[in-house]
Amino acid sequence: MALYQHDVLIIGSGAAGLTLALQLAPNLRVALLSKLTLDEGSTLYAQGGIAAVLDQEDSIESHVNDTLETGAGLCNEDVVRFTVENARASIDHLIEAGVNFSHTEPSDPDSPFHLTREGGHSNRRVIHAADATGREIEVTLSEQVRQQDNIDIFENHIAIDLITRSKLGAGKKPDGDRVIGGYILDRTDDKIHTFQANQVVLATGGGSKVYLYTSNPDISTGDGIAMAWRAGCRIANMEFNQFHPTCLYHTQAKSFLITEAVRGEGGKLLLPDMNPFMDHFDERGELAPRDIVARAIDHEMKRLGVEHLYLDISFKDPEFIRRHFPMVHERLMRFGIDMTREPIPVVPAAHYTCGGVMTDTCGKTDLDGLYAIGEVAHTGLHGANRMASNSLLECLVFASSAAREINQGETDTPAQSKHESAQISIPPWDESRVTDSDEEVVVSHNWDELRRFMWDYVGIVRTTKRLERAQRRIELLQHEIAEYYSNFRISNNLLELRNLAQVAELIIRSALQRKESRGLHYTLDYPDLLESAEDTILEPGSRSENSKPTAE
Repeated sequence: MALYQHDVLIIGSGAAGLTLALQLAPNLRVALLSKLTLDEGSTLYAQGGIAAVLDQEDSIESHVNDTLETGAGLCNEDVVRFTVENARASIDHLIEAGVNFSHTEPSDPDSPFHLTREGGHSNRRVIHAADATGREIEVTLSEQVRQQDNIDIFENHIAIDLITRSKLGAGKKPDGDRVIGGYILDRTDDKIHTFQANQVVLATGGGSKVYLYTSNPDISTGDGIAMAWRAGCRIANMEFNQFHPTCLYHTQAKSFLITEAVRGEGGKLLLPDMNPFMDHFDERGELAPRDIVARAIDHEMKRLGVEHLYLDISFKDPEFIRRHFPMVHERLMRFGIDMTREPIPVVPAAHYTCGGVMTDTCGKTDLDGLYAIGEVAHTGLHGANRMASNSLLECLVFASSAAREINQGETDTPAQSKHESAQISIPPWDESRVTDSDEEVVVSHNWDELRRFMWDYVGIVRTTKRLERAQRRIELLQHEIAEYYSNFRISNNLLELRNLAQVAELIIRSALQRKESRGLHYTLDYPDLLESAEDTILEPGSRSENSKPTAE
């Protein structure tokens, strides 16, 4: 079991983690952990693009107002403005890094960038790389990271838990506890290593794998949210789970998203009889915010008793479709669906975690030395509903601000106190009192049960009865997981199940606290808005499920 010492430990290698790593000062030793390969993660599958004011007919105020409206009264306006005002600089960084965004004239790289429009946006402001923006960003930044001498890359590593002074019995600093590293499992040989670092950054993404149907890859198991909670950080707004309205419905397809840009370019949602229906739910039709579109589809599916609806853009020129959506077109053709000639069967699926670990605009959490950036964080940008293509933007902007904060902190901190974590002796992971499991089937069964009851009871439309039923189930499940975790050697599947169960509990508790329907949280028992919009903030040690949401 190895001991690694670095200045900064970054857990997660998506757009947020890679951007941060590249913008940290070159004199800092950086450990960058990836659960799979460096370029695998949710960013890789992001199709749509990045929202930014890049057109003269657009404005900062318009982007801010669109975000605030979509967020249903819960966005922090100062954070929204900070994000939008720093969007252009983030796009420029990507262009300088070599990201190839689409142009209005594909054969002319000097032509303006092509901007598309997505739900909630009043203007075309989504810059993209065809329909594979995330892949272009992930691959480009991964290649740059591999060339940096100060960055040590650890692929196929999953974090078990954060190490803090108080957990080691070292006591708290006068101004609070501090993170000093993490225990990490090498998934290739199941060895557990210790990573010490003066600064730890969570860039682990969201927890949409807590639901049975999701657009996210298998690794989106809420690891960072769960670890931060166990380390003593506050978690906010976990009831706001965004369900993407249009994922492919096919027996052989798994987690394949049909980009919102299809609707942005005129695609229509259709009932089984091929009639459109969105205008009956919102005057913006297919370009209404995602919560409205997802609920409309869910309503029509339940009303008609059907398993899916349709998304159609086949009335457009075939060449236009193939040029704008080459990846989607190619993938659909594998399943025998030609989007240039026929509608696409679609269903909603869990897509994005709008809540998370509470941070400021520099990514700082409640725990000294711990940062959280990207989907794992709750910054106040998304409010009760994330607007399309603000997610990659958040990754980029807050990774840059966290990098500036860490770089400045390293410059300002006296040399003798820079590496406080290295002055504390961290014991290696102790497996002396556990054995190999002889019933791994328990993990897979609990994993399946968790995701099914979260989908059935804590999905797009909720009731108090369903939430209470889910709460009883998660309490039993967490007890079983804790017992299993205490007696057997850990595995990747056990760690992910443990984290998913923790995320599920936080979602259920948050949903029970909100006595209204707002944004992505819709409950039949409280269908109206409260007059005051307040965040749901959970503090470790507090188990008051029925208390009123508390403003920060």
